[in-house]
Amino acid sequence: MGKTWHPEHFTCSHCNQELGTRNFFEREGKPYCEHDYHELFSPRCAYCNGPILDKCVTALDKTWHPEHFFCAQCGNTFGDDGFHERDGKPYCREDYFNMFAPKCGGCNSPIMENYISALNAQWHPECFVCRDCRQPFNGGSFFDHEGMPYCETHYHAKRGSLCAGCSKPITGRCITAMFRKYHPEHFVCSFCLKQLNKGTFKEQNDKPYCHVCFDKLFG
Repeated sequence: MGKTWHPEHFTCSHCNQELGTRNFFEREGKPYCEHDYHELFSPRCAYCNGPILDKCVTALDKTWHPEHFFCAQCGNTFGDDGFHERDGKPYCREDYFNMFAPKCGGCNSPIMENYISALNAQWHPECFVCRDCRQPFNGGSFFDHEGMPYCETHYHAKRGSLCAGCSKPITGRCITAMFRKYHPEHFVCSFCLKQLNKGTFKEQNDKPYCHVCFDKLFG
């Protein structure tokens, strides 16, 4: 330190032990033993609060021993993916998304990248499909039944509004007969195929007939 000392007077400024031939550090013109210097002036690890003597990780406005900077959930140190922060704590990518990412309305797995927002939920694009046939929606149009997306056909199937004649959705006028629903033009005599009115048909073997065909066939 550019000065001459009696050996008994060259002591640590903190603990007063003789430094002699021991390693020492200088701080603002004063000598410190290695232990006290690190205890007083080295950065502290945010995990163990011990002084950091060698390599140091600086993250989340704190300093850490490299081996003490790990995922707050699984305890593994961070690889090439780095870390994600939540409430001042570091998490690995997998735990962060499992714990905090929105869950897909279809598969309930975390959404880590692109998503579709619909029906008050978020969905992986590949999971936003008809719940029955698993087909994507042409043009993006879908039908909501009890909070789940359906194509038009399966939406009406769920609601019981498919025509018993053509199996297509009924969106306009409807005839209900024999506990089934029909487009008016598809409620026809099973023999002559003429259109029937709801009140002017007869039933045989669960099929509707006009009066003329019924009398001809079963009279």
